[in-house]
Amino acid sequence: MAAESKGRVKGGAIQSRLAFVREHGGEEAAGRVLARLSEEDRKACGRALAAAWYPFDLNERLDDAIAAEMGMGDKVFILMGEKSAAHNLGSTHRVFMTDRDPHGLLRRAAQIYQAYYDTGRREYERLGDHTAALRTYDSATVSKHDCLTVVGWHRKAIEMCGGTNVRVTETKCRARGDNVCEYVCEWA
Repeated sequence: MAAESKGRVKGGAIQSRLAFVREHGGEEAAGRVLARLSEEDRKACGRALAAAWYPFDLNERLDDAIAAEMGMGDKVFILMGEKSAAHNLGSTHRVFMTDRDPHGLLRRAAQIYQAYYDTGRREYERLGDHTAALRTYDSATVSKHDCLTVVGWHRKAIEMCGGTNVRVTETKCRARGDNVCEYVCEWA
């Protein structure tokens, strides 16, 4: 199957993106986003199951439709990432939250990554008491928008673990031609 060669994402990612649109623009905005997609994509998004796998290409097309509809530029993807972290770490992925310790969460980067993507891996490196680096290797999926959701997701996750003044900076990105995606996380 050609779509799978690029990798897959969990349906929860699709659901959280549409929930973000509904929260910020109502059912009408969600309808306009879906109207930008093909009939096949609309059906897939409409029946997406959180634990099922979907082609990463579908996620990319949904991202493009959201960006076109929401008019927030790249900021929309950071906000969607934050919303996803708040939702998932407050429910299905609560197990990744340990003792309100940002390093405790980030040490589980490999497990968290596998909960969302079916190719590649993410590694954690402690750089200091309030600094860490996450690096994504060998993923069949790559998208500037997806990387921005990762930035927002980890920024919110670190806040939920007690970090303040959180900054997550993508210092390398495969979508820009680098060999890995690297996120430097800093907090007080």
